[in-house]
Amino acid sequence: MVSQLEVPNRSLPIALPHAIEGIIQVFTSTHRSFFTTVMAQALRIAGQGTSVLVVQFLKGGIGQGYQHPVQLGQNLDWIRCDLPYCIDSPNVEAGEAIAIRDLWNHTQSVVSSGQYSMVVLDELSLAINFGLISEMEVLNFLKQRPAQVDVILTGPDMPQPILDIADQITELRRTRRA
Repeated sequence: MVSQLEVPNRSLPIALPHAIEGIIQVFTSTHRSFFTTVMAQALRIAGQGTSVLVVQFLKGGIGQGYQHPVQLGQNLDWIRCDLPYCIDSPNVEAGEAIAIRDLWNHTQSVVSSGQYSMVVLDELSLAINFGLISEMEVLNFLKQRPAQVDVILTGPDMPQPILDIADQITELRRTRRA
């Protein structure tokens, strides 16, 4: 059996009675993990015709960088930092910090242009906690983004000021059975 999604024709304007405001969602845990539910949500939304950007700040290893996004389907762009490996500590070299800063600047630019309706900022909390991106910059970005853009932030130890402005917080926990 083959399943096929039909993408709605976006050339026809859809008149809504009022603007729909985007939300801020946080997915956090006590450990560094891959948030599969976030990726599933991004893929589902993109499959329905909404433009989605997934940004992985501390993942590298595939020579990608923001100049070479991977397109997953018609509506999902995925970018990683242009690093030869993943960052797992705050001890980064100057070139690595510049690569992360370039990715952050690019992300702010494309989001402010209104190019995407949903943006996933993967492991942004670690980039903040490692001192690579300032918490104040992230807060300003969230407040100044186009009103209709949904933002999902992931990572362990999300700073409290970001949690305070989030519309939804999902905390993932490990459970062990005896």
